Amino acid sequence: EPIPPDNLLEFKKVADAVRIPIATGERMTTKAEFATLLQTGGAAILQPALGRAGGIWEMKKLAAIAEVFNAQMAPHLYAGPIEWAANIHLAASIPNLLIIETIETPFHHNLIKGSIQVENGFVQAPQAPGLGIEVDEELARAHPFDGEGLHLQMQDAPCDYQNANSFAGGSPVKKS
Repeated sequence: EPIPPDNLLEFKKVADAVRIPIATGERMTTKAEFATLLQTGGAAILQPALGRAGGIWEMKKLAAIAEVFNAQMAPHLYAGPIEWAANIHLAASIPNLLIIETIETPFHHNLIKGSIQVENGFVQAPQAPGLGIEVDEELARAHPFDGEGLHLQMQDAPCDYQNANSFAGGSPVKKS
């Protein structure tokens, strides 16, 4: 994301200054935020996180709004394999999908019992009822989250702009 997400009106300046489409939205949560962004011409690709932006139905509404502005959707994957399954169903139901993200790890694959398959770079939509996945509850219980902060916690300043714009990754570390 080229600038902090709360500077919605500034995205237009960035879009006007570059020749590539601007993609943003991972940290936005409401249709109103995305509508402002689209109305001002600040982005051509929306990347909302389904788990942060209201779920499948709300994302379908957002995709319809984006379609009016000829914008594409590239749903961000923020919350793991269950959200991934929801994103896949969203992707299969909207006309303006650009791409869908994935985080493929052996743990995620096993957590949903390998029920989502990627073949030759394409995700195969699950065919089972609901989200089409089966969560391995025993595996989930065997690996409870026991940290203090979410590893995917958003940071106010994800980059250290004073020191060569380096990125350490992960959640903020509390300094003693």
